[in-house]
Amino acid sequence: MNDKWRLIQENIKIKFNKKPDLNAVLFLIGIRELGTLQNKFSKEEKTELIHIAVCKVLSYSGYYKFQKNDERGWPIWKLEKKIPVNGNKEQEILIKNHVIEYFERENIF
Repeated sequence: MNDKWRLIQENIKIKFNKKPDLNAVLFLIGIRELGTLQNKFSKEEKTELIHIAVCKVLSYSGYYKFQKNDERGWPIWKLEKKIPVNGNKEQEILIKNHVIEYFERENIF
C-alpha cells in the first residue's frame, strides 16, 4: 500500500507543486466526483467535498450507496453498513486503501 500511496502523492505533487496529505487527496476526489470546478469553495463546501470522496471510495466495499444529487447537483450518499474501524490510524489505512482502489479503477495516472 505504501508504494502506491506515495505514487499517488508524487503524481499530485507534480501537478500542484505540493505533496498532498490524505485530506487534500480526498478534496481532489470530491471535486472530481462533483464534476464542477469553481474558483472558491466555502469551508462547509470543502468539508462536503471530502465527505463526498470518502463516501465514493468506501462505496467500493458497500459501506455507502449513492442515492441522488441534491438541488445543487451535489451527490447524496447513504450509509449502508457500519464502518469497522477502531481509531484514527485504522480509519486512515482503510480510507487510503480505498483511495488507491479509486485511482486504479478510474485509471488515474
